Amino acid sequence: MKLPSGAILDFSGPALVMAVVNCNDDSFYAPSRALEEEALKKALAAEEEGAAIIDFGGESSRPGSLYVSEEEELERVIPVIRSFRKKSSLPVSVDTRKAVVARAALDAGADIINDISGLGDDPLMPPLCAKQNAAVILMHKKGVPLTMQDSPGYENLAGEIRAWFGSAVERALASGIDTGKIILDPGIGFGKTLNDNLQILAMLAEFCGTDYPLLVGLSRKSFIGEITGRSAEERLPGTLAANAAAIMGGVRIIRVHDVKEHVDLVKILHALNVGTER
Repeated sequence: MKLPSGAILDFSGPALVMAVVNCNDDSFYAPSRALEEEALKKALAAEEEGAAIIDFGGESSRPGSLYVSEEEELERVIPVIRSFRKKSSLPVSVDTRKAVVARAALDAGADIINDISGLGDDPLMPPLCAKQNAAVILMHKKGVPLTMQDSPGYENLAGEIRAWFGSAVERALASGIDTGKIILDPGIGFGKTLNDNLQILAMLAEFCGTDYPLLVGLSRKSFIGEITGRSAEERLPGTLAANAAAIMGGVRIIRVHDVKEHVDLVKILHALNVGTER
């Protein structure tokens, strides 16, 4: 996958590690939060540890989180992207559902728009991504962050996600986004129960049979705590286990808080010939 910066995402080898850099003071895992200079330091450290992509986000999407204004999100994330781009050519992703923020981020040197609404919240987002030739991550969620975990439910989880993927891809292609610039994310933890999340992990191989690479973002999430009884700060072993299962299921990108440990995980699985492209 060729990105606007000229960088290439190679999905033919080991799974790619995407580093989370939350440029806010509200994300559920406190150590992931960093503003201004600290966010830049965190991103550069993640690159040093082997991250293939840096994902900057100025608005938390944890369960119960509130909407952040365009102005505040711009102030949080754009200066950090500009500063990072001066020091690094690593692919940059921006976690936003606002076209104004996406446009500024792409102008500042970003390559990928990671939209938790799957290009559904802002009608200006799909044509913007097409015009800028940006890669897009289309994530499935049910509801909005403020209330999505109140009482999520599905009659047919797999069928609903498959159908949503189809409509999201169709929306992207109809807007002119190139088929080779689309990544899918089943949205673990976004309007999902513990059993829903486990079912998604169990059927990843089915989703990975599509024409698009799959990303999962499960790092330190609450379903791991439900299983292990551990706080967010203590969920690294559970996260490593779940991401190993995801890679074994064919996932090509894992979005994580702990880069070094996951880079090692990917290296071991690749040496064992696990998680190569299917």
